[in-house]
Amino acid sequence: MTTREFWNRHAATFDDEPDHGLRDPLVRAAWARLLQPLVPAGSSVMDLGCGTGSLSVLLAEAGHEVHGLDLSEQMVTAARAKAAAANLTIDFAVGDASDPKGSFDVVLARHVLWALPDPAAALEKWVSLLRPHGVLLLVEGRWSTGAGLTAAQTRELVLGVRGEAEVTPLTAEDLWGRRIEDERYLVVSRR
Repeated sequence: MTTREFWNRHAATFDDEPDHGLRDPLVRAAWARLLQPLVPAGSSVMDLGCGTGSLSVLLAEAGHEVHGLDLSEQMVTAARAKAAAANLTIDFAVGDASDPKGSFDVVLARHVLWALPDPAAALEKWVSLLRPHGVLLLVEGRWSTGAGLTAAQTRELVLGVRGEAEVTPLTAEDLWGRRIEDERYLVVSRR
């Protein structure tokens, strides 16, 4: 099964996880509190590996121009439906998160970097999308299954392409809708 087939198969149930669908108002509010202060007013945002578009919708509701990119056609279909239901215009496209195009104030990726064949090359590409004073936001983790990247690994990768990589652990239960036992974190790079 290809990566695209895997995510197409999981698109219908993807939002069942509290942090994916953001259906719980407390979880949704926690993600808004985390991300909105990091995204300058009126930003153009690229949400890489956007899945069903939950974070894209959250940021568009805050007044940002959002573009979402995902490898899965089914995820993008769900994201478009979610944006339409919220009466928002968001540019969602099917494509490879390791090779996006455009120019943005913010590049956001949640649980994507670890899954790419060459994370260093992907980060180099992502940074090239940023306008001057652009912000790179990465939500990643090292899960109990052994998959993922540690905060130290992600920080090192980011420092290979930018001069700053600020790591914040994401341990609050309200972000995930439950208690977590593995390593989850945010990396912010402004320069």
